[in-house]
Amino acid sequence: MPLTCGAFFDAPGGHRELETLEKKIAQPEFWQDQEGAQKVLSARKRLLETIGRDETLARRLADVETYFELAREGENVAAELGTELATLRQEVDRFETEALLAGEHDARNAIVTIHPGAGGTESQDWGDMLLRMYRRWAEQRGFQFTLNDYQPGDEAGLKSATFTVTGEYAYGLLHGETGVHRLVRISPFDANQRRHTSFASVFVSPEIDDSINIEIKPEDLRVETYRSTGKGGQHVNTTDSAVRITHLPSGTVVQCQNERSQHRNRDMAMKFLRSRLYELELRRRREAADQLEAAKADIDFGSQIRSYVLHPYRLVKDHRTRFEVGDAARVLDGGLDPFIKSYLLSRREVHAGDAVRATTH
Repeated sequence: MPLTCGAFFDAPGGHRELETLEKKIAQPEFWQDQEGAQKVLSARKRLLETIGRDETLARRLADVETYFELAREGENVAAELGTELATLRQEVDRFETEALLAGEHDARNAIVTIHPGAGGTESQDWGDMLLRMYRRWAEQRGFQFTLNDYQPGDEAGLKSATFTVTGEYAYGLLHGETGVHRLVRISPFDANQRRHTSFASVFVSPEIDDSINIEIKPEDLRVETYRSTGKGGQHVNTTDSAVRITHLPSGTVVQCQNERSQHRNRDMAMKFLRSRLYELELRRRREAADQLEAAKADIDFGSQIRSYVLHPYRLVKDHRTRFEVGDAARVLDGGLDPFIKSYLLSRREVHAGDAVRATTH
């Protein structure tokens, strides 16, 4: 029986849907509704990418079958077959992970904020390590990584950082990273070489566009400007161009200093605020319905979602899914995909269980 990609995607149905979208785009009145047109174009883009992935998998499966046929004929193609199978496995794993993303905002870009916990330089350095981990993950995925705000630590590391990951399903892939991350290691800042435990929190929100209405009253905002102190261009810290906005009712604080223009930094900060408030509202509703724990737990022992142990052994363990990996260095270098897939699978199982319980009551 020939191998197929039917388990992943209905190719004939996808082509019919694409043909329908193409007919809509070809209509003379298509651009009269700009908002509707953008939605159609976005759907067309996602469909083209899905069809492209399906065709890529089909080609790779055909190549694997060819190598098997050559092997049956006595050709020595073991090395080539091993390489092709490894590549195919990576493609399938990635496609399976993205197939788990069906949330309303999963396809959006992600805005991520990192805050170190108590512990001074230790935790601030850990925050910087997390920033590098997510940067490397984004690069490996082919996503765009933009550092929007960076507050350096007193001696090393960072006091806070905000960045945007731009790419298809960036938010859906990263939203499970929200929570407290714990590091155990021999401190490079301790002359006595003692073991230290550090904490840092990660908060992920979807980048919200203007089509979603988030009401923010001007009187609820405190806007401050200051001179940039983080990583930036040649003139980024020569004027009071950085902007910090506090939303007084919720206590949410956002800031941006990456741009030279104060006006541009304010626009970016408002975008961050809208996204944060939207995500907080979604979480508030979920907590009210399910009595879940708050997304922003205390940055302290016992509230972590994942532990990274570098001493006395090496292990990274997710406490929600019990998934663990012994190659901690690889994870810290951006190897997050196994953890992301494990979390998405566990979320699907929880939702499936909730649906079953709902039908029995």
